[in-house]
Amino acid sequence: MIDKKGFSQHISRQFNEELNQILNRVMSMGGLVERQLGDALKALAEGDKELAERVIRGDDEVNAIEVSLDDECTHILARRQPAASDLRLVLSVTKAIIDLERIGDEAERIGRMGLNLTEEQRQLGIMSDVVAMGQRVKHILHGALDAFTRMDAAQAARVAEEDVEIDKQYDQIMQRLIAAMEENRAAVRQTLNIVWAVRSLERIGDRSHNICEQVIYFVKGKDVRHTSFAEMAEEAGINPAGDA
Repeated sequence: MIDKKGFSQHISRQFNEELNQILNRVMSMGGLVERQLGDALKALAEGDKELAERVIRGDDEVNAIEVSLDDECTHILARRQPAASDLRLVLSVTKAIIDLERIGDEAERIGRMGLNLTEEQRQLGIMSDVVAMGQRVKHILHGALDAFTRMDAAQAARVAEEDVEIDKQYDQIMQRLIAAMEENRAAVRQTLNIVWAVRSLERIGDRSHNICEQVIYFVKGKDVRHTSFAEMAEEAGINPAGDA
C-alpha cells in the first residue's frame, strides 16, 4: 500500500481514488518487474531454460501495464488539470513507469542470455562476480521501489548512492571480459553473451537511480537529474555520509 503522506486530499473523492489506484498499480508493476529480474538472474546462473522463457514471455505483460498506466496518467492530466504536488505526482509516476518498463526489457535480455550461455560459460570464474552484481542490482531496485512506496526522499537518496558501487562493479567486470576476449579471440562470440547480461544489469541500476530521482522530485519539488550525489543528498535532507 502506498504511503499517502504528502499527497493532497481533494474535495473530489473520485480524484483521490484515481490517484490511489494509479499508485497501487505502479507498485504492482514494480513487483512484477522485480520478480522478472530475480527469475532472469536465476536463469542466467543456473541455466533454467523454462524460467528464462517465462521471463521473456512476461515482458509482454510489463509492456501492457506501462501502456495502460500511461493512458490513465494522460487522462488525469487532461480531465483534472492537476497543479502543485498533484502535478508532480502524476509526472513522477509517468517517468517511473517508463523506467520500470525499460527494466523489464533489460530483464528480458538477461533471460535471453540465460538461454544462450553454455554450461562451460557458467563455470567461468567471472560468473560469480556477475551473479554478485546481479544481487546488488536487485537490492537497489527493491530499495527504489520501497522509497517510491513511502515517498521517502532520504531513503531514495541513500539507495541512489548504491548505484555508484554498481558502476564500479560493472567497470571491473567489463575490464576482465575485454581482457578475456583479447586473450582468446575464438571465444569472443560466446563471451559477448556475458557482456550483454552485465550491460543490462548496469542499466537496471541506472533506471533504479532514476526512480529515486522521481521520489525526490515529488517530495521536494526539485529536479535532481544530472546532479552530483552530494547535491541530491542535500536536497533530500541527508549528508553524503548517509546520516539523516
